[in-house]
Amino acid sequence: MMPAANLMSIVRDTLNFAERTLRPLLDLAIRLWLAQSFFASGLVKAADWDTALRLATNEYPVSWLDPTPAAIIGLAIELICPPLIAVGLLTRIAAVPLLILSLVIQYAYVPLPENLFWALFFALMIVRGPGALSLDRLVGAAVLSSALPFAGLARRIVDALDRFAQPIGPLAVRLFMAAFLWSIAPAAAVLLALGLATRIVAAAAAVFLLVTAMMGAGPPELAYWLMALGLLVLHGGGILSADEPIDRLLRRRFPQLSGKPAFSLDDAPHIVIVGAGFGGLAAARALRWARARVTLIDRRNYHLFQPLLYQVATASLSPADIATSIRTVMRDQANAVVHYGRVVGVDTAARAVLLENQRIPYDYLILATGARHDYFGKPEWEATAPGLKKIDDATAIRRRILTAFELAEACADPAEREALLTFVVVGAGPTGVELSGAIAELARQGMEKDFRRFDPAAARVILVQSAPRVLPTFPESLSARAKSALEALGVEVRLDSRVLGMDAAGVMLGEERIAARTVLWAAGVAASPAAKWLGAAADRAGRIKVGRDLSVEGLPQVFAIGDTALVADAGGQPVPGLAPAARQGGEHVARVIRARLEGRREPGPFRYRHLGSMATIGRKAAVADLGRLRLWGMPAWWLWGAVHVAFLVGARNRAAVMLDWAWAYLTYRRSIRLITGAESDAAPDGTLKDAARSAAA
Repeated sequence: MMPAANLMSIVRDTLNFAERTLRPLLDLAIRLWLAQSFFASGLVKAADWDTALRLATNEYPVSWLDPTPAAIIGLAIELICPPLIAVGLLTRIAAVPLLILSLVIQYAYVPLPENLFWALFFALMIVRGPGALSLDRLVGAAVLSSALPFAGLARRIVDALDRFAQPIGPLAVRLFMAAFLWSIAPAAAVLLALGLATRIVAAAAAVFLLVTAMMGAGPPELAYWLMALGLLVLHGGGILSADEPIDRLLRRRFPQLSGKPAFSLDDAPHIVIVGAGFGGLAAARALRWARARVTLIDRRNYHLFQPLLYQVATASLSPADIATSIRTVMRDQANAVVHYGRVVGVDTAARAVLLENQRIPYDYLILATGARHDYFGKPEWEATAPGLKKIDDATAIRRRILTAFELAEACADPAEREALLTFVVVGAGPTGVELSGAIAELARQGMEKDFRRFDPAAARVILVQSAPRVLPTFPESLSARAKSALEALGVEVRLDSRVLGMDAAGVMLGEERIAARTVLWAAGVAASPAAKWLGAAADRAGRIKVGRDLSVEGLPQVFAIGDTALVADAGGQPVPGLAPAARQGGEHVARVIRARLEGRREPGPFRYRHLGSMATIGRKAAVADLGRLRLWGMPAWWLWGAVHVAFLVGARNRAAVMLDWAWAYLTYRRSIRLITGAESDAAPDGTLKDAARSAAA
């Protein structure tokens, strides 16, 4: 059976995860709900000023103001403040007049529970701020630390409000809801007032209200009740609650609850994980409560969300939006150490991982080293056609794409300009489809007024695929829809075509020569050199052949996961190189190792659970294969966006990506169209430099 401390740790981790992911969404939902309520009222009054004035005169007169200025002030508040609340800009300032207006409506007009809920939520915004999904959270820290007038004073006020909110905010919500629940459930009201089992009581009350509402007996302000109870479920009782001393007692009794190991790390078994991608990070997190030391090694200091890397390459997102510091992710895991370095080999006899300048011994080793580009025996093509696997690749490709447009503006030779504006993407898997669609959209909808000497829409985007259809791992119907969506964006799709050669001036497709200054590679990947490190059996792509528990044959203490491993699913087919597969592999290996450390029976063989495949084409279309359910067009696009935002690490990244997407969607503008980096990044072979000299001539 699972120890009680570990069970409590899992519960706490689940609550923390829910708090990190759902609390920003709830804060946003509350802001939007309140904003639309007041803004709609303001629009109605603005459309009929006589009615607004009559209401201020007869219905809810303010004793210290004449009706006309009272109506003007009320209308201004309802038209200006709600939009600020909705986007989370100057939220605390905008919430003050709305709080006053709510109280005036309650005590000078008609007293209703709804008005009190308004006052509660606006008061919380004043002391707690707008939440993670807001412009204030995105730019507020930088503004408050700037040299702007009164920035220092504003920062001190915000810091004071934050300190005040920590004890007062949860207490105010608890007492408020206790008063409302007293007539319905006195016991629950008492528990909330005391702050005893706050989350459980609030969740139970929310369920009870939903059931009664379905029976037609719920309160008229059900949405407000649920939002307030949701705050208690996600925030807890706060410092001024009976839960707090109980929590401190449990933390002293069970150090695991504070993220500290309940054992000495000095002589604990050592688990080394190479690679902090999806699989490696999942394994490290799943070993949080293992009686072991965990060392996570990566040659970069960030975890990269590769599925959105193409958006960095096409100027839609900043690299910081899709990358998170590994140390930040692992900061609360006391039994884990992050090691920055490049692995060059493994000494299986001595059980040590070899870095460039040191050796790290291991008891268990997990290889999650990912994949690299595969040019099918033509490594010289890499200089001409870069692939897309890391941030450096994405920023270099972005530089090549944007530089091509800039040089086309300065070019006087029509043939050279046409070559500069021809983009060839080799490979029509998800990366190739998404990359070619994004380039076509950038040219046709993102730059239409930026250049004077040519029309960016004249850019030619060619997607080359050796197979008879795009997205060959998807069902044929979705492949056909993806091809149609690409062609609607202006992409030329060349099926059953092979690249026979390429150089600085273009590519050879069979007997046809295409002049193109930008060629991008999305045709294939090969595993890292991990198989060579171990001397293990591997397939043609270099993936290590592993057993049913994902261990390497002859090396039961060494495991390989993700793109590093060749794993068969229940049908005997290789598990695809997708993020969910890597995560599932990392979690499975962690369970195997924990079972061995604890002397328990090991879990059964690894079974991959296919959660679906998705690919997006531009701003309106996508395809999603979810097994029996297949989606395309706008529904698939929305699903694709929601899934990718949810899988990002960190609330800041989720907020930034959503804001960038919203801006690009509404304005057709790309916010990160910067040409950065060394000139050699644009074209390693010097092609664009030659084009620049030709243009100048």
